[in-house]
Amino acid sequence: MKFVFESLLKGFAILLPIIVTIMLIHWLLITIETALSPVWIMALGETYYFPGLAFISFLLIAVLIGFTSRWTMLDAIWRLPGRLMNKMPLLRNLYGTINDLFDMMQGKDFADESVVLVTMPSSQMKLIGIVTKRRDKNSDNNNDKLTSVMPDDHVSVFLPMAYNVGGYMIVVPKDCVTSIDMKPAEAIQIAISAGLGKGQAGKM
Repeated sequence: MKFVFESLLKGFAILLPIIVTIMLIHWLLITIETALSPVWIMALGETYYFPGLAFISFLLIAVLIGFTSRWTMLDAIWRLPGRLMNKMPLLRNLYGTINDLFDMMQGKDFADESVVLVTMPSSQMKLIGIVTKRRDKNSDNNNDKLTSVMPDDHVSVFLPMAYNVGGYMIVVPKDCVTSIDMKPAEAIQIAISAGLGKGQAGKM
């Protein structure tokens, strides 16, 4: 009986990540197809429309926007909807949080050596984190709201939580952090999976 139960758990461990990933991809495909297919049916008619055309067009649009955003004028146009949402009281927090999350996962705006081990005061315990802000008393880049209230020579560090969509943001002296050779996205993945991830060393 114990053997059957252990086999069941092992089967779940193999199948469930695959099923969840497929379901998320399926949800994304259905959502995009449902949103864009009426446009293509209106433009081409049902005779020439085929399932998947909406998703293909979405990918092409994303590539086109990403390519043309290298020009300042077009980049300003593509970012205009986001700027408008940032001014709306109800959407500002939601859009800003999602936007910041995507930036964080891409490693955008992170400086080199932004992934650190944080040594907790009066303890040998170390936590993996990502430096989000640095305050240097000799620097002029201390104008944002968070940095302006931080003590000199302190850093703000995001500590992802294991098996949860969340974390803690702490402010600690610089001598409490030690830089490690890792990308922010990899650090988040390791922390969220409680260190059980299968990423291989040397492929950062």
